[in-house]
Amino acid sequence: MTSRRSFIRNTAIVGAGMGVLPNLASAMYITNAKEELNVGLIGVGLRGTNHLRNLILRTDVRITALCDVDPERITLGKKLLAEAGKKAPAIFGKNSLDYLNLLALKEVDAVIIATPWLWHTRMTVDAMKAGKYAGVEVSAANTLEECWDLVNTHEATGTHMMILENVNYRRDVLAVLNMVKQGIFGEMVHFRCGYQHDLREVKFNNGKQPYGGGVEFGEKAISEARWRTEHSVKRNADVYPTHGLGPVAVMADINRGNRFLSLTSHATKGIGLHNHIVKNGGEDHPNAKVKFKQGDVITTTVDTANGETIIITHDCNLPRPYSLGFRVQGANGLWEVDGNRIYIEGKSESHRWDAADSWLSEYDHPLWKKYGEYAAGAGHGGMDFFVLNSFVESAKANIAPPMDAYDAAAWSAVTPLSEVSILHKGEPQDFPDFTRGLWMKRAPYNWMKDTY
Repeated sequence: MTSRRSFIRNTAIVGAGMGVLPNLASAMYITNAKEELNVGLIGVGLRGTNHLRNLILRTDVRITALCDVDPERITLGKKLLAEAGKKAPAIFGKNSLDYLNLLALKEVDAVIIATPWLWHTRMTVDAMKAGKYAGVEVSAANTLEECWDLVNTHEATGTHMMILENVNYRRDVLAVLNMVKQGIFGEMVHFRCGYQHDLREVKFNNGKQPYGGGVEFGEKAISEARWRTEHSVKRNADVYPTHGLGPVAVMADINRGNRFLSLTSHATKGIGLHNHIVKNGGEDHPNAKVKFKQGDVITTTVDTANGETIIITHDCNLPRPYSLGFRVQGANGLWEVDGNRIYIEGKSESHRWDAADSWLSEYDHPLWKKYGEYAAGAGHGGMDFFVLNSFVESAKANIAPPMDAYDAAAWSAVTPLSEVSILHKGEPQDFPDFTRGLWMKRAPYNWMKDTY
């Protein structure tokens, strides 16, 4: 934490890392950038509080407003700011729409939205309409209509939004992206990814502690179990695709020379959440009678305009170790995160895997080489430092972020499209072209710079 604080104080992060920001055409953008960004946080639950802790360390950010309908979270946020010697923020949260009053503040330049999923799009749209640079947690949208709302509002207002997909900044992911961009794997052919994470103790609790093997959700629960589990009751879809899809979409130049064309999705039966309730609460517990609509393992296959395929797996309701299941495969070789292995034809021993460590070290991303020590303690292995810094610096310069409204729409569209495909026994579903044809002309974003 001290390293990050010293880094931010001593450098002011001028220009913000052209490697995590869009290409800057001239120094004009840096010259005209705000020296201090006034940020409002909408949602200060567990995720929002993590953002708040990281923002507090920056001398180029002033937290001017907090919004949450839970007064305990507001109390914690105010306490963290006071302990850091920061000025007290304006407070909102008297009802679910009080965030609109936050957006009306002239003292707010940008907002970070870390609320339950059903609020993400409406809050982001309202932020852009209010002229506030918006950062929204994943996923950004729940329906195709909401995906279009993000794009249309961005285009109508000229205000930017960024989907805060932190896995795009994971160290191994950026090293593999470096290998992709340098052609080590050859022409890209196939990707696998997903969100494979046992969330049973996140989806249930005892109403007193966030986790711990309880069986309550909804009104009797707290934290994410109050709202996240309801999606498993009512939707048979990949409701959380972007942690896996975001990184491989960048590797495949989606929306920048390539695009998603269509998908097919299939779901297994859903028994994991019911079994958890019976095991921890007994067969007579009221929640043992709940019918969960979501299949335990959902598999989606996407095809792209350039001829690659992407397999996305959602697996959150059964016992398993964590994995995002990455596989990045080209004409000359492939990387698989499970097993930590790489094979490159002509470099690896024939038909034998290499341990990935030496390859990932050799192609370590320039940003991690230079600033990895400052990311320590930022959350999620340091990823949160880079994604938040990219948001802050994009907003200060008022330029398009590396993961924009078109990306937010395309990545999030997997949820509603998978839902329809599953309902119709795997029937293919076409992706809308959220760029309206501009994907053919948009240059690939340059993720490989190392300059802050």
